[in-house]
Amino acid sequence: MTAPGAVAAPDGSVDIGVAWHHGDPLGEQRTAQRDAIVVDRSHRFVIAIPGDERLTWLHTISSQHVAALPDGKSAENLSLDINGRVEHHFVQTDLGGVTWIDTEADRGPALLAFLKKMVFWSKAEPRDGNELAVLSILGPKAASVLDAVGTSAPVGVYDAHALPGGGFVRRMPWPTEDSFDLLVPREHLAAWWTKLTDAGATPAGTWAFEALRVEAVRPRIGLDTDEKTIPHEVRWIGGPDEHGAVHLEKGCYRGQETVARVHNLGKPPRHLVLLHLDGSAEALPEPGDPVTAGGRAVGRVGTVVNHHELGPIALALVKRNVPAGTELVAGPSAASIDPDSIVDDNAPQAGREAVNRLRGK
Repeated sequence: MTAPGAVAAPDGSVDIGVAWHHGDPLGEQRTAQRDAIVVDRSHRFVIAIPGDERLTWLHTISSQHVAALPDGKSAENLSLDINGRVEHHFVQTDLGGVTWIDTEADRGPALLAFLKKMVFWSKAEPRDGNELAVLSILGPKAASVLDAVGTSAPVGVYDAHALPGGGFVRRMPWPTEDSFDLLVPREHLAAWWTKLTDAGATPAGTWAFEALRVEAVRPRIGLDTDEKTIPHEVRWIGGPDEHGAVHLEKGCYRGQETVARVHNLGKPPRHLVLLHLDGSAEALPEPGDPVTAGGRAVGRVGTVVNHHELGPIALALVKRNVPAGTELVAGPSAASIDPDSIVDDNAPQAGREAVNRLRGK
């Protein structure tokens, strides 16, 4: 927020404390598609977990297969409740004997409290790790920017390596194909910002990051999820190789029964879709507003943002039986589902096929 031209997020935003944009929010999005931008995401909550058993312990209480996560690798992960509903989404990186976790600012303290409560006798010591702060670099020239500041860009998705002077850089699969997170010492945050912008990265705000994330149909917990959300609804199923957060072949963890049952025998009641909103409406919907069809509630609105090419768009959790061509209303705005955002999940399920075989079908 101390950078020239930085504009604060509106009141009520989940991104209070970092820049919403730097004077040209749509231009910042365009720059991310042809060049490189840097976004301050230092409001994310960071947790550090040292200890010899940190990975095997975390493996038992979360949804991702991380027991043998190699040094210099990352993964997305979830904490579920006993009914398989999503409580926390986080990104973890193991480097130099420490697992680093970053998550949403408003959920970080609760996640840290949960992790501390679950340690018992394991050699794992979760603590506040906010001595590191998150910056994100996006765009096809992001790797060149990293080279210019003296660190090479990780090649593989979720790969990470140490930064000179502390912290690390990791490659992410979203919101663009060329996306990197830098977790840098918080006391050097301004210095890193200056180094990256001097190396050619254009200052950008969370508006640009969110617009690209929505375009990529990547959910954000608390905005695109509610208290009933299960992982299948928001595309979090899959191991690290699939860019997911729920491994389907790992051992027991809280909520696994629901995950397995839906995967093998059922379908999620809702799915995450991209909505195109009527730009001529007097107002745009807010997260949590209902999505209706013919006056009947069929979903809820998530993140709402103006995109430089698509105009006003949103993510929404909508009932699976709502066809793509249905005329919808999202809050005060007419809306339509982008058909390309619908994932075909009608393949035969292994569990259902096994049941049918037993029944002679």
